[in-house]
Amino acid sequence: MKQSPYFLAIDNGTQSVRVLVFDNQGNEVAKSKIELDAYISEHPGWAEQDPEYYWQSMGKAFDGLWALGTVRPEDIRGVSLTTQRYTMINLDENKKPLRPAIVWMDQRKAEPEKPVGGVIGVGIKLLGLSNLINDLRSKSRCNWVAQNEPEVWCRTKHYVNLSSYLTYQLIGELKDSTGSTMGYLPYDYKRQCWAKKSDLKWKLLSCTRDMMPELIKTGELLGHISAEASKVTGLPVGLPMIAAASDKACEVLGAGGSDPHIGCLSYGTTATINTTTSKYIETIPFIPPYTAAIPGFYNTEMMVYRGFWMVSWFKTEFAHYEQRKAKELGLETEQLFDDLLNQVPAGSMGLMMQPYWSPGVRQPGPEGKGALIGFGDVHKRAHIYRAILEGLAYELRLGKEQIEKRSRVPITRLRVSGGGSQSDAAMQLTADIFGIAAERPHTYEASGLGAAINCAVGLGEYPDYQTAIQNMTRKGDVFEPNYPTVQLYDRLYKEVYLQMYKRMKPLYQSIREITGYPK
Repeated sequence: MKQSPYFLAIDNGTQSVRVLVFDNQGNEVAKSKIELDAYISEHPGWAEQDPEYYWQSMGKAFDGLWALGTVRPEDIRGVSLTTQRYTMINLDENKKPLRPAIVWMDQRKAEPEKPVGGVIGVGIKLLGLSNLINDLRSKSRCNWVAQNEPEVWCRTKHYVNLSSYLTYQLIGELKDSTGSTMGYLPYDYKRQCWAKKSDLKWKLLSCTRDMMPELIKTGELLGHISAEASKVTGLPVGLPMIAAASDKACEVLGAGGSDPHIGCLSYGTTATINTTTSKYIETIPFIPPYTAAIPGFYNTEMMVYRGFWMVSWFKTEFAHYEQRKAKELGLETEQLFDDLLNQVPAGSMGLMMQPYWSPGVRQPGPEGKGALIGFGDVHKRAHIYRAILEGLAYELRLGKEQIEKRSRVPITRLRVSGGGSQSDAAMQLTADIFGIAAERPHTYEASGLGAAINCAVGLGEYPDYQTAIQNMTRKGDVFEPNYPTVQLYDRLYKEVYLQMYKRMKPLYQSIREITGYPK
């Protein structure tokens, strides 16, 4: 009997690097995982990591994969890579890192510069884009390095994403996927390529065109595994590497999100809701949609910047009992959190959470702060935990409605992936708050599967993405909404949650003026 072809996906996320092997039906054949230290912080708000650490960790993951004995290197037909987004690395002329990578969670900002002058400056003011332009300039890591580490910037020959750096380690060529290119970079999101020379972004950013890697469309050939990479990974020399996309884009693809009617929730470190569309739609005016894992398509993303990081926060600050019990039972602490959720009725007995723990680009205002309101003497830790998950779901529902408003396409199906999706109670809560059945993909490794789909299409296993999605993705567990609970959540969402930010915004602004936080 002929063996199904195997496609290998490398998924370098924030918390771990995973090496996964899938067959042409989307079944997970083998998996090896190495936990990562998300970042090192020498100053408040900084998040950095040694680029070589990612490469060495990937090598360990490959060692673990081959040690399983499930698959052999010669069984692999091709490889794709998906990584965390906007983790930037400065390379010298020999493509060696000059400083630690600045991880996507980093909060440092460049100093303000003079406003853009001339006719362009007038146009920026008339269109009300001054804050957006200032945001671009201040949050661009290249601007910060140029201002604060000029000797490093002078030696910087290449300025690349983590995906590009790891691609170079694998094939010996400095290339990247269009689907992995995002952040405060001179990228044309509409045309899905580097911006034209005349684009204003080149004037606002310190990086130059010759610092950028060559971009390859998703599903196309990046190159072949080099002899040096073969020694580290065990992959055969000359194995084709196909361009995939960023972890969130691949997660949408792996969840089967190829249609604008399907809303794909990711309950990860950053919580997001996405749809996939062939139309260029700015869900928030002047904020571009991201490049999707399907070439020529876009993801209309809305995000909660800290997302399920709040679960980690809760675990650290409030779940000492569960941590001890989990250690005794040999479990992950989060596996015990469903008990907490189920102790509390829907609505958390009036406790409401607004999840603006860290201000992001796409949520309201830079002054935004987190809030828990409605406390009473009945509330305990379990109520706080449930309120956190409800608040995240409320905010993602708000994102859903914003996407629907801008796209004029109703979202009628919901796919939920990411670490938080493994909780049955969280899935039921999501279905009830959205009033739509919440569906899990058949595999937890949706991001890795998305990369494997890119690989399968790129190598001709399937003629197009629709056929690949039909064969390699499917629904897993489905959680139907409970309509009395839907009605309760609908009132809390409309009558309380939607009012919270505009009522509290003046207070947030006063807090910022008085304390200077957030800057």
